[in-house]
Amino acid sequence: MPMIDMPAADELLRALVLILDLGGTFAFALSGGMAGTRRRLDIFGVLVLSFAASTFGGITRDLLIGAVPPAALEDRRYLAVSLAAGLLCFFCSPLIEKLRNPVRMLDAMGLALFAVAGTTKAMAFGLSPVMAALLGMLTGIGGGVARDVLLAEIPAVLRADLYAVAALAGAATVVGGHLLHLPIIATATAGGLVCFGLRMMAIRRGWRLPVAHERDPPPSSDGR
Repeated sequence: MPMIDMPAADELLRALVLILDLGGTFAFALSGGMAGTRRRLDIFGVLVLSFAASTFGGITRDLLIGAVPPAALEDRRYLAVSLAAGLLCFFCSPLIEKLRNPVRMLDAMGLALFAVAGTTKAMAFGLSPVMAALLGMLTGIGGGVARDVLLAEIPAVLRADLYAVAALAGAATVVGGHLLHLPIIATATAGGLVCFGLRMMAIRRGWRLPVAHERDPPPSSDGR
């Protein structure tokens, strides 16, 4: 059976991470841009929101694994993709709005792509399977957190719907495929589908995690 030499395998891995990163950047930039247009931000605000939402997760990942300067700040393609998506949202938002729940769907796409890319890159840098899965989850949720914080909203990851859980499931799928020595393309595809499918099913079916309930205050000593 023919073997793939290590330089070719490394080149394939770098290309895969780049494709996933740029795909996630575009999806999250659209998500951030659409959220900005719904809040009636000006064009600069929409572009800032697009860039922050599309790069925050990847920058955090690269800083934690020591891949500096982060790819999103070193490679001009990340900036170009995020700005193009922001301009598309600003000038063509009515067309994008025709999609059903466009922000949530784009957010789920970005979540899946970044979770897979983050896990793959973390494993390439020698992290343990558990840490690689957690870093993949962090990469996935970072952009949504940045977008929601800039819009003064509670981040989706802290709310009840399955957000971080979906990212972690996708990341764990990638790690499992790596441990089983499955083809990297098939593993990445399966991880992305698991994350995206779980997130969209949670949205459509209303799947929620348990929510903390406020307890009634204890009665005072005088009975009131």
